[in-house]
Amino acid sequence: MKSNIRLDKWLWAARFFKTRALAKKAIEGGKIHYQGQRSKCSKVVEIGAFVKITQGWEERIVEIKALAEQRRGAPEAALLYVETALSIDRRVELAEQRKILRVSDMTPVKKPDKRNRRLIQQAKQLLLAE
Repeated sequence: MKSNIRLDKWLWAARFFKTRALAKKAIEGGKIHYQGQRSKCSKVVEIGAFVKITQGWEERIVEIKALAEQRRGAPEAALLYVETALSIDRRVELAEQRKILRVSDMTPVKKPDKRNRRLIQQAKQLLLAE
């Protein structure tokens, strides 16, 4: 175990991303926040720090418990971090809301027109804003 581990390398080793290039792209795109702030790929991670990871609809807040330089199996990678209880509750709640929205919104027979597309976008934004 090495003490100077880059953020992109840790995310890759913890199996949040399949490659370091994808981890780097997510960091540069603002999808990763280290200690509540955007950071660079070369940021040195520390044990006890919090990382907010946004992947698609999923948003996780994890606490770094261990450092790893190499990518290992999923059971070992899961030991590198602990997801906060608040993060787990929030993810479950949003998943349920998306499920309800999907069930209530049966597939239309035709493509939505401009007005309907705007209504759909507004509904999605309201769900994310909560």
